[in-house]
Amino acid sequence: MSDDFRFLMIGAMYENGGNTTHRFLDGHPQMFVYPFESQPGTKYVNDMLSSLFPLKYRWPVFPLDSSPEQDYRLIIDEECKVRSRTPNVSKFRHIPFDFDDDDRSRIYQQYIAKTGRSRGANMSAFFRSTFDAWKDYKRSGRETVYVGYSPIITVDADKILNDLPQAHVLHVVRNPWSAFADTSKRPVPMSLENYILGWTLNQYYALLFKERYPDRFHIARTEDVMQDPRAALGKVCDKLGLETTSSLSKISWNGGELGQVFPWGTIRTPTPEVNRQTALELSAAQIEEIRLRARPYLESFDYKKFV
Repeated sequence: MSDDFRFLMIGAMYENGGNTTHRFLDGHPQMFVYPFESQPGTKYVNDMLSSLFPLKYRWPVFPLDSSPEQDYRLIIDEECKVRSRTPNVSKFRHIPFDFDDDDRSRIYQQYIAKTGRSRGANMSAFFRSTFDAWKDYKRSGRETVYVGYSPIITVDADKILNDLPQAHVLHVVRNPWSAFADTSKRPVPMSLENYILGWTLNQYYALLFKERYPDRFHIARTEDVMQDPRAALGKVCDKLGLETTSSLSKISWNGGELGQVFPWGTIRTPTPEVNRQTALELSAAQIEEIRLRARPYLESFDYKKFV
């Protein structure tokens, strides 16, 4: 089943426009678009990047002696499980969402009973069962590709593409000045040094995997998505054999148009003007420090003259 599972995973460093791109894809009639951040990681992820990025954002690792039910419970998927199990504490409590996590678990186990356990089969079953269990999901009846989004999962793109032969990965990059200015608004923000380390690592992996998997790994700049989402994301749709539809021009959730991306992402108004103004909120010293630390990638993504 994982061999014929058509899948698009979006990855992006924090505040780089991953959630924004996810919302622009939401209304596409040929896509099953995951309702929140997918967060497929498990506590068994353990490598050199584990101390840098939260495990929930990584491609999962499952123990050999586990069971399908235990595998399901290991998948962190915090945003969806919190909205289902304790909706009053979810930041998405204001939206209708007829979904029972226990129903999804049962459906997931039914899929695994047919396929057996493997990382690819587990992830295929996870995304399929989500939409089987989502009772008020607005279907077009034409959906063929499942879409997920997890921050920083670009670093695991090779694992995704190897586990799922029909998968593609879309990496989203935003200029580091606007991105850091937005992450600085969080209650406990990352330092400039740590943030740009994560940003540069994501771009390193993106360029590496773009060269290694040129037909299945794609890159989009948030600036281009904001300028003309239909044109920028239409290129990705072409690679997937999907239509370039008018729905790509608006942000939505479950097909319903949104006034702003928040609380799905930190970016509220995805326009080029707001994006540039956000970068200019930084001090001159911060702007130059980011230029120094991100320099190798500014030319690669045509950001040298952004500020």
